[in-house]
Amino acid sequence: MKTRWAAACTVLVTVGLAALLLGLGLTHDPNRLPATLVGRPAPDFELTTIDGSQRIQLGSLRGDVVVLNFWASWCLACHTEEPALEDAFSRYRDRGVVVLGVTFQDSATDARTYAVRNGIPWPLLADPGSRTGLAYGVTGLPETYFIGPDGRVALKQAGPVSTQLVDRAVKHLQAGTPP
Repeated sequence: MKTRWAAACTVLVTVGLAALLLGLGLTHDPNRLPATLVGRPAPDFELTTIDGSQRIQLGSLRGDVVVLNFWASWCLACHTEEPALEDAFSRYRDRGVVVLGVTFQDSATDARTYAVRNGIPWPLLADPGSRTGLAYGVTGLPETYFIGPDGRVALKQAGPVSTQLVDRAVKHLQAGTPP
């Protein structure tokens, strides 16, 4: 009788713990991870454009607002934010704002093919081994970092950006106020 009771208790405790862990795990939104870089200096990088025509170093853009977007040609959510990024590039490129795309876990060939096919006008940078993405703590795509003229990360957006979000962030950063 004691062994049956012990076995039943063991099963109940195991099932209860499993249910508790599963229940807690399902309440966490992976997009709500803390933005550990916000307020800190943006990790510097020097990367080559995917067509090999130019090298861009983040440090040389100090004084400008930088919209740094991590993306991949295979990322469907990345495709939905292209109009907002293109709008930002077109409207702000002569007004102290730099829009940059950085490939993440994508081949330069696939990224180039995608960029040409879709006519992406802003600079797209190859990130061999995704080292820059890892330095920024990218956990999913797309992710966009808004870097102020002081070189500090002011805002991180997990998921596609909208024109309204980009406009609001850029206006705040140009005015010297947090977005």
